[in-house]
Amino acid sequence: MQLPRTRTLVTALAITAVLIAAVSISFGGGVPAKVQYFGHDQVNALLAKGGQLVHDPGLIVLAQHRMAGPAEYHDKTNHVFIMVDGEATFIVGGTEVDPKRTAADQMRAPSLNGGTAYHLTKGDVITIPAKTWHWFKDVPTKTVSYYAVNIDSE
Repeated sequence: MQLPRTRTLVTALAITAVLIAAVSISFGGGVPAKVQYFGHDQVNALLAKGGQLVHDPGLIVLAQHRMAGPAEYHDKTNHVFIMVDGEATFIVGGTEVDPKRTAADQMRAPSLNGGTAYHLTKGDVITIPAKTWHWFKDVPTKTVSYYAVNIDSE
């Protein structure tokens, strides 16, 4: 998938703004740990398949390409999602149904009861603090593409 240069520029600016915000709330040695540059061709190729763009202590930036799936909860990870393509009904909060711990700092559940629903589309940005259930409930476009900026709270 080749994204138009304008969309790449807008996305790059959004990521830059988020990273600057991350620095202002950083801890320890600071987030991000070093300067890294990724050209638009590299970013577009990664977004098409999904994967990790940045992995610094306390900061991970992922290019995600996914369908609807289970609800998630992270003990220490704060998210900033920057929507690039597609649309989804995204639920934040609510009560988890049959949760299971899937990693030391993460739980998943097949669904949530209640919560706040957001209709996410290209260009939207949403933040999810650690210890907050969140769920891509419905994805009418079959898949969504987005950047996930993950900032550890500890």
